[in-house]
Amino acid sequence: MKKLYFAIIALAALTLASCEKTPVGGTATQALAGQWSVLMQGVDSAGNVLYEDEELFGYGPFQIITYNTAENQPDTMWLSSMSVLNPSFLTFSLKVACDVNALTFEGKELVNYDGSHIDVRNGKILPKAAKTPSGMPADSIVFDYVVEGDPYTAYYDFIRITGFRYTGLVNDELE
Repeated sequence: MKKLYFAIIALAALTLASCEKTPVGGTATQALAGQWSVLMQGVDSAGNVLYEDEELFGYGPFQIITYNTAENQPDTMWLSSMSVLNPSFLTFSLKVACDVNALTFEGKELVNYDGSHIDVRNGKILPKAAKTPSGMPADSIVFDYVVEGDPYTAYYDFIRITGFRYTGLVNDELE
C-alpha cells in the first residue's frame, strides 16, 4: 500500500512539475485599444469649436471602445460607441485603418451597422496627454467624425470627439 501511495504522489509531483505557463500575449492593436470617456464638440472647417458637448444634442459624456478585429492585424481596429444615443448617427461601430506605431487611425466612407456612411479623420491616441477629473494623467483620444447626410451640418462642419482612457475610478467619471 505504501508503494501505491508513493507512486501516486510521485506521479502527481511529475504532473505538476511538467506544467509550464504559456505567457499570454497582447493583441496587435494593444497600444490603441481601450475604453474611453469622451465628449463631443461641433467644429467648423477652420477648426473653431462652435458647440460644446451638451449644447449639441443634450447627451453629455459617453463611452467608446477601441479594440482589435478578429483577424488581429496591426493595421485595422474597431471603433465603437458603448451607449445608445439619439440621433442614431452618434451610435457607431466602425472598422478603421490604424497605425500602431504612430498611434493614429482613420477611415473614409466607412459603413456603420445601420448602413450610414461615416468618415473618421485625424484620429490619434496621445500618451499621458489628458488630465482626468481627479487630476491624474491619462492617455488622450481625439478624432473628427463626419456622417454623410448629417442634417445638422448647417450648424457645424463635423463633430470632434475627445476624451481620456477610462480609469474606472469614481473620481474620474465625467458628469
